[in-house]
Amino acid sequence: MNVFHIITVGRLREDYFRAAAAEYEKRLSAYGRVTKTEISPKSLSDNPSAGEIASALDAEGAMILRALPKGAFVTAMCVEGRQFPSSEALAERLGSELDAGASELAFIIGSSYGLSESVKARADLKLSLSNLTFPHTMMQPILYEVLYRSMSLLHGGRYHK
Repeated sequence: MNVFHIITVGRLREDYFRAAAAEYEKRLSAYGRVTKTEISPKSLSDNPSAGEIASALDAEGAMILRALPKGAFVTAMCVEGRQFPSSEALAERLGSELDAGASELAFIIGSSYGLSESVKARADLKLSLSNLTFPHTMMQPILYEVLYRSMSLLHGGRYHK
């Protein structure tokens, strides 16, 4: 059985984002078990310096690295990550990892300031879903939808049409 680990810095506060994430999490669960780990973001001043941000990212990164399941294929969601040309191409990439024996896939969403370099270095794949900028809190429901679409494609589902 596949396991999808979603590790996020912060939690969804808006009801509409929680509802969207819950819907796609429920759909994704048809293809495996879904686990969620929410890391508490480090508090920053109202106008944080670059050093303060780096320190917070390092502290969050240490917690993320501790939360990663051993042996999982790790994907870091980050702006400098690879963009796939289509949903089919991403599904194929994830499918190749599953076919190679990676039964656990971990996906990391950092804070609104991103992820530490240590987390990015640990990632097996750095993934960007768009060149566009989205609110940080919107990424969790988008990730669930993208994963559900990928699994639907891999299993011959009709959702992606």
